[in-house]
Amino acid sequence: MSAHHDVAGWIRLVRAEYLEDPGLQLTKAQVQRLWGLNTSTCEAILDALEKDQFLKLTHANRYVRADPAR
Repeated sequence: MSAHHDVAGWIRLVRAEYLEDPGLQLTKAQVQRLWGLNTSTCEAILDALEKDQFLKLTHANRYVRADPAR
């Protein structure tokens, strides 16, 4: 499996978790620990979900759903 497909799978998984729990608020370190991700993969996932406007980073450095109704 290529690195791109691996990241795409993780993106789907993280998105699904946030859809299941709209109130989820995780720091980058918590995301990394929760799914056992290395730093670069974690950053790629979070960057992609931010770019897609699915997640946003709060002032407290926590990733939350950008639009909980979405």
